[in-house]
Amino acid sequence: MGTSGTGGAARTPSIDPDAVARVVDALLDPALEPIVELVITADRANGTYEARAVDGRVRFHREADGRAEGGESGESSDRGDGATAWRFLDVEVEGRNPLADTATDRFSPLADERAHPWPSRTEQSYPHAHEHIAQVFDHPAAPDVICLHTAAHNWEDHGGERGEHGSLGVVQARAPLVLAGAGIRRDGIVPRSCRLVDVAPTVLALLGAEPGPGVGPDGYRFDRALLRRQDGIPLTGIVDDDAEPPDHVVGFLWDGCNANVLYDLVARGEAPNVARLLDQGLAFGHGAMASLPSVTLANHTTVLTGAHPGHHGILHNAWYDRATDRQIITNSPATWATAMGLLSPDVETIHQAIHRRWPEAHTVSVNEPCDVGADYSTFEELRSGRDIARPPQPEDLPFATQRFVRPEKSYEWSSRVDHTGMTQAIDAWTDGAGGDGALPRFCFVNFTLTDAAFHCRGPYDDMARASVHDSDARLGRILDAVERSGAWDRTAFFLVADHGMEDTNPEVTGDWSTALDACGVPYRDEAYGFIYVGAG
Repeated sequence: MGTSGTGGAARTPSIDPDAVARVVDALLDPALEPIVELVITADRANGTYEARAVDGRVRFHREADGRAEGGESGESSDRGDGATAWRFLDVEVEGRNPLADTATDRFSPLADERAHPWPSRTEQSYPHAHEHIAQVFDHPAAPDVICLHTAAHNWEDHGGERGEHGSLGVVQARAPLVLAGAGIRRDGIVPRSCRLVDVAPTVLALLGAEPGPGVGPDGYRFDRALLRRQDGIPLTGIVDDDAEPPDHVVGFLWDGCNANVLYDLVARGEAPNVARLLDQGLAFGHGAMASLPSVTLANHTTVLTGAHPGHHGILHNAWYDRATDRQIITNSPATWATAMGLLSPDVETIHQAIHRRWPEAHTVSVNEPCDVGADYSTFEELRSGRDIARPPQPEDLPFATQRFVRPEKSYEWSSRVDHTGMTQAIDAWTDGAGGDGALPRFCFVNFTLTDAAFHCRGPYDDMARASVHDSDARLGRILDAVERSGAWDRTAFFLVADHGMEDTNPEVTGDWSTALDACGVPYRDEAYGFIYVGAG
């Protein structure tokens, strides 16, 4: 599954536009206003896209722009790397333009976020909305309609978790990003934002990878690419020009971790090991924005490939493929180990890009499904049928808050998974990634506990805070292993998440399936919001 050669839309079967219009009208019924934020469609043949809300709509067009950043409609700016990109132009607005506000600093820091619970559509901002909408429809299995839920909506009928994500809104899109160690400026928390697609090219640039021919954001040739397909750009202003570049990079992903909550806990002294990193580096105070959909495996893959979901092939946690008439599920215990079989051959992971430049390098992927090219991978061990040491029983787990481990099965499971990941990462820095004393050039460690806890009771609950405490302690043990290896002064670190997490309103429940059923059009609603019209 990949994009077309020019980065434009792939050909799809003809869909009855009247049927699509009926589905859109059903979703925009004023009765659904508390739960439906935006309804998005595309005319892929003509490169136009439409976002609708109950109080207005905007239709926009994309076109190649040799020096455009493509982050905001009607604007272009010098990327600074010579890449071509897309320029987005609003061509028709009726009523309120629902995508007019793309501010990245909205609801930051935590006090501001908490002062604006469940922001309305007129308060909301959608960073990089035009770019993030358009890229989804580049995928050959893109839906016909995308329905995005409001900030307040609680999916009571689908589990009723208090914390939610998946939408374009800034709190759900905003992930933390901390960079530290060798080669990084020590600036503390800076009032900046970036995108998750920028992480992979930044890591490669930090390691000193020479750019070369590749494919840029618009799908055309790009002669200064760091990855085979590169939608992101290396972040500027983070490198200490007086320091030597690092020999090693260690990346941590804390799944589902709300950026404002994490930064606040660091400031309060409740995450001393994250603070240890921040003392030697910087953090993007306004976060790193997830691609649409702001969900787990789509954005894990974005972090590790520098490409959007519509380009790297992992479109969502689940979607429907008309070409094969099958549902595809990637983000489940049954499919994590094999999900990268869907990765587009047009992209490459950080692991592959490192090996292309430094064939003798060792790379490590701990508890991360997007592991293509890694020399050691947790999931490759599982695919190969090799045994992985089982973690201690819940009552014997170190760095596990017992008041939540015992009653909450998701907290217990994630605590045990993360303990195993911690031991694997420590082993990589103790014994060498290749078993011959060679230390990892790149090591990536995925922690799951924050996602479980922030989902269960929301980002502001004691459980969320406990998950940060526990994850921070495990982080500290890995940092200690890097220091014991003797490579500390030659190692850079980054800590990121795959998306944000927003508190929902338990009183705002409901489902749009009743309205869709009543409109008389066959449809499939995959992952609650990717709607395929005419599919049964």
